[in-house]
Amino acid sequence: MVRVVLWGSLNKLAADRAYYEVEAKNIIELLRSLGNEYPKLKPTFDRGVAVAIEGTLYQDNWFQPIPPDSEVYVLPRLAGG
Repeated sequence: MVRVVLWGSLNKLAADRAYYEVEAKNIIELLRSLGNEYPKLKPTFDRGVAVAIEGTLYQDNWFQPIPPDSEVYVLPRLAGG
């Protein structure tokens, strides 16, 4: 299990909890599991999100492994410019 924090507006689209426990081996499994449990998250996930695993930020690296017992943050996609 990984402990997931949905940052900012993402948390309001789910259950508005401090964190979520999710069974996932990689980022795509994590997002699918959360999207299935909380369908309002799916459109935002489809547009793109950033995922931080133990403090390292990943974007578009869907198969990045998530070690067991990791702390994970899911954030709205970071725009650059």
